[in-house]
Amino acid sequence: MSKVVMYSSAFCPYCHRAKSILDSKGVNVEEIFVDRKPDIRQTMMDKSGRNTVPQIWIGDTHVGGSDDLWALDRNGDLDPMLAKLAG
Repeated sequence: MSKVVMYSSAFCPYCHRAKSILDSKGVNVEEIFVDRKPDIRQTMMDKSGRNTVPQIWIGDTHVGGSDDLWALDRNGDLDPMLAKLAG
């Protein structure tokens, strides 16, 4: 996987928050909506071990949810992860 994938819900404020930071960094996000799609939500849960959205992968790395993404950015770890995708 060489992209950013985010399992999301249309009405989730945390999903919008996560998408906004990725958008601000110019990242194209493959957003997979789980609304009314129990099979896709189950796939997300099987992959992540979590049942909440968003669930975000940068490349092959599962970074977690919105708070996890923001923590990566605050710690200066997000930009290097994103740079590896471009590189």
